[in-house]
Amino acid sequence: MTETSVQDPPPPLATVRGPAAALVEALTAGLVGHEALVERLVIALLVGGHVLIEGPPGVAKTRAVKRLADGVEGEFARIQCTPDLMPGDVIGIQVFRPERGVTEFMAGPVFHHLVLVDEINRAPPKVQSALLEAMAERQVTVGGVTRRLPDPFMVVATQNSIEHEGTFPLPEAQLDRFLCHVMVDLPGAATELAILDLVESEGGDRAGEVREHVSHEALTRMREAVAAVHLAPAVKDYIVRLVVATREEGTAGIAGRVGHAVSPRGTLALAASSRARAFLAGRDYVIPEDVAALAPDVLAHRLVPTWRATADGETSRGLIAAVLGAVRPL
Repeated sequence: MTETSVQDPPPPLATVRGPAAALVEALTAGLVGHEALVERLVIALLVGGHVLIEGPPGVAKTRAVKRLADGVEGEFARIQCTPDLMPGDVIGIQVFRPERGVTEFMAGPVFHHLVLVDEINRAPPKVQSALLEAMAERQVTVGGVTRRLPDPFMVVATQNSIEHEGTFPLPEAQLDRFLCHVMVDLPGAATELAILDLVESEGGDRAGEVREHVSHEALTRMREAVAAVHLAPAVKDYIVRLVVATREEGTAGIAGRVGHAVSPRGTLALAASSRARAFLAGRDYVIPEDVAALAPDVLAHRLVPTWRATADGETSRGLIAAVLGAVRPL
């Protein structure tokens, strides 16, 4: 008689999400007024996505990414984009060693677990194209050889919202590779005072650092738990109706104002990020509020208004807001 193996029950959700909750708490403590940004960064980490942060100088965009790097196990690299940046500066180059008569590959900064691409819109199109392959395929091709990037791999890019001279707007294909596009605004007076108090209290060089690290093993377990979060048919229907409303004339009162609607990749991104938001909230199921909260940051950069709508002052976020107002969960 053979013995039947009994699988151990999965660990409680609270135990699995513990490292993520601690990471959110640590990041929030050092980023006053950026709760939404922290949530989006951790959500992207949990689903293996990339984040684009846009805002004026001095609003802690780079600080946020550095703190995330401090809290996650792995190697971190920063790429400062300039108009003369070359693809080899990002993905690496082939170097001939005359003393040995061989050619070796020198890996670029993209071969790290977390890569900060600062002022990505200053990078020329060839560099943006090289980044596109890395972000989309988790690999780069140099000298006819394709090399895999480390796992996990995450790109967080920043761009300045007030300075456009000498910049190269990101093509729609690359924008679509970002899980979410987060807009960061200037703080109010109360938040500004809290920032001042925080910086003064940090004092020494090591003060305010994120001391807890999310290991690769913990991240793998959390990603598995996020993928298992329940997405009810009614919530799936809500997500699909939101996306399809950007394509169907008259559905949400945005007829004639959409030049390029949201693709199916937007549907998948919204579903995955909603699962991660539910996980961070301690739930094993998604609610419509998760979807509605994330829709502007997940869908807006995937929608392109017509030139006439842009001339009239319409924005992609405004169109997504109109869709959210017209399409309600069942």
